[in-house]
Amino acid sequence: MKTMHAVRGALAVLCMVLVSVFCFGTYSYAVNAETIKSGVEVSLKTLRGIDGGSEVIDKSKGLLIFPGVFKGAAGVGAEYGEGALVIDGHTAGYYSTAAASIGLQLGGEKKSIVIAFMTKESLRKFQESKGWKVGADASVAVIKQGTGNMISTSSGKEPIVAFVFDQKGLMFDLSLNGAKITKIER
Repeated sequence: MKTMHAVRGALAVLCMVLVSVFCFGTYSYAVNAETIKSGVEVSLKTLRGIDGGSEVIDKSKGLLIFPGVFKGAAGVGAEYGEGALVIDGHTAGYYSTAAASIGLQLGGEKKSIVIAFMTKESLRKFQESKGWKVGADASVAVIKQGTGNMISTSSGKEPIVAFVFDQKGLMFDLSLNGAKITKIER
C-alpha cells in the first residue's frame, strides 16, 4: 500500500515537472526573435570569456546557440529550449531543441548550449536536414567548461563540438544524445 502511494506521488511530481517544462518554460522564455537574439548575445559573450572560447567561435563555420534549455526530471526527464543559428555574425534561422530521457535522475536545471560546426560540410548537412537528431544524424563531442574556466584548443579537431555552461541546478546527465533539433519560425 505504501508503495502504491509512493508511485502515485512520484507520478504527480513527474506530471508537474513535464507540464512546467513544456508549457510554461517555452512560453515564458522564447516569446519572440528579439528575446532569442538577446540570449544568444549573452551566451556568445560568456563563451568568449572562457579561455579558448574565442578561438572556437572564430574557427567555426556556424554556431547553433540555445541560451536557455530547461530540463526537469523525476525518473523520466524532458528538456526544451529555443535558439538561433549564427553564421558570420548574422542570424541564419531559429531552432528548438527537445529531448526526453528515462533513468535514475531527479532535479531540474537551466543550461546554455552552443553547438559549433567546425567544417562547412557539417554545417551544410545540418542546414539541409528537416529534423536533426544528435547521435543519430551526427556525432557531437560535448565539451564541459572545466576547472580553470578553460576549453582545450583540441576541441576544434572534431567536425561538431558542443559546449554546455551556466548550469543552475543539480543534474547528473550531460549527454546531448537523443536531442532533436528542429527549425522554427520566429
